[in-house]
Amino acid sequence: MDFSLQLSAYYPDKSYGGDCLYADMLEQAVLADRLGYGAVSLTEHHFINILLMPAPLQFAVKIAAHTDHVKIMTSIVVLPIHDMRTFAGEVVVADIFTEGRLMLGVGRGAFAYEIERLGVPMSETQERFDESLEVLQALLTEEEVSWDGKYYKFDPMTIMPRPVRQPNLMMAVMNPEGIYQCTKRGFHIQTTPLAGNHQLLMDQVDGFNCAKSEMGDKGRNLTLSLSRLAFVSDNAADRWKKVEQAHDYYSRFDNVYTGPGIVEGGMIKPLPRAQSIEELDKSLLICTSQQMIDELSVYSDLGIHRVILNMNFGAEQSETLDNIQRFAEEVMPHFTTQTQKKEI
Repeated sequence: MDFSLQLSAYYPDKSYGGDCLYADMLEQAVLADRLGYGAVSLTEHHFINILLMPAPLQFAVKIAAHTDHVKIMTSIVVLPIHDMRTFAGEVVVADIFTEGRLMLGVGRGAFAYEIERLGVPMSETQERFDESLEVLQALLTEEEVSWDGKYYKFDPMTIMPRPVRQPNLMMAVMNPEGIYQCTKRGFHIQTTPLAGNHQLLMDQVDGFNCAKSEMGDKGRNLTLSLSRLAFVSDNAADRWKKVEQAHDYYSRFDNVYTGPGIVEGGMIKPLPRAQSIEELDKSLLICTSQQMIDELSVYSDLGIHRVILNMNFGAEQSETLDNIQRFAEEVMPHFTTQTQKKEI
């Protein structure tokens, strides 16, 4: 099982400044590269102070210039708010500038607050996403493309420069049935139970495994990535502080994900959550390194190929960096050893 570090832009204080915010994220990426993480991931969001990254491909190129090995994954790019005729070229250039380390995760988007302010009704995002994905794939794989669809109509054109290689396309989807259908179409999958229960996770994994099994050899190389909020802590007081930070984080996340989308000056208002902090605690990976190994071993046994770790949900930068290192030293070697044993 591989591990990716989610470069989560948590921005509760605007006065901190975007320059400091992204410098912190770059520092995390450089450390992850040095410590042997398989990838770092970037989430596209606009107009809000959590997961804030309006230019993921640009940041991917910046990260590539400061690292040597780590793959750079978008988790995700929101296709319905982009024009595929220009976005396809941006993907090609980003792939060239990252020297093939780009992993392109795409999705329909989750926050109506930002998507509808960009002129796309949330009710149309699935339909727009489906057509956008078809257009993108055609532009990246065919020499000359014309289109006559509902959202795209254009005469023959060729994306230049031509792709040096085809980027790995990863689909972000949470619904178990959606995971099944997207896997059957040949896509790598990114998913998360968010703060949901273990049964949702099991259903998501089952959807992937069922489709992959039915595909036989055609699905052999498809992978499932699971995103989780995580932090290694063996101090009871510190552990609970991290749980409280996570609860505060989700009180903002829920506002724009399932709630009314109350945002003032770019700052998401924290709202009361239906899920208690004690219930949230049970669903988080905030624990000792041994407990983390035990929890992640379940994921490994289920066949999950990559865990995307969000360690930046309110802790100070120094704490986040220490945790990135601690996870690499105390947790990752267990799974590296297990992988090597299986290969032998």
